[in-house]
Amino acid sequence: MYGQRIQKWDRAVEWPLTIAAILFLVAYATQIVARPDGVIALICEIVLITTWALFAIDYVTRLWITENRWRWFSRHLLDLAIVILPMLRPLRLMRFLTVIALISRNTGNMLRGKVVLYTVGATALTVLIAGLAVLDAEQDGGAITTFGDAIWWAFVTITTVGYGDLSPVTAAGRAVALGLMIGGIALIGVVTATLASWIVERVSDQSASTAAATEAQVEALRDEIAELKNLVRELRPAS
Repeated sequence: MYGQRIQKWDRAVEWPLTIAAILFLVAYATQIVARPDGVIALICEIVLITTWALFAIDYVTRLWITENRWRWFSRHLLDLAIVILPMLRPLRLMRFLTVIALISRNTGNMLRGKVVLYTVGATALTVLIAGLAVLDAEQDGGAITTFGDAIWWAFVTITTVGYGDLSPVTAAGRAVALGLMIGGIALIGVVTATLASWIVERVSDQSASTAAATEAQVEALRDEIAELKNLVRELRPAS
């Protein structure tokens, strides 16, 4: 849809961006959970800024080399948000969106046979990122002040259980909650749709196999009938 150049670029940067996202996640978690000072805090900030720069370069490059630029732009608004939002509030909102964008970019490469592995991995990663994000928003004046409470709240929210024992009170925390609730519903929909597609495909394959077997049986019967006709002709006395 977007040309060969962007496909080659995506293949070339897939692993570098994955490694960058992992480093980003480690630095992000260290900043929120450990709240370090001095050199460690500086290293975390450098990693976050470098990660944002890599994603910005990736976005600009893909926008430049794509053949259908307007369609690509309209379908990659989340990638644009990763680049723009840090300029408005440096490295805060971008932190939650970066890994989510990476997940969405890689889902297209997943096979249906790996749906269980992907679902478990994506769910665990989303819960971790959402827990870190809500802890970042709530720990200085909200109801969620520990990492354990944040993870518990994320599990309860993504499964749409909603015990109500913990809930965000800040605007940023509620924004994370809104995204996580939508993500939980979407995740259930993806799993349901994938399983339904797999079942329909298996039934279709079985029907095709049955139809092929039936045609083969009919053809075999025709051959046998033709042989019987020949035998009958041979056994008839000549007129």
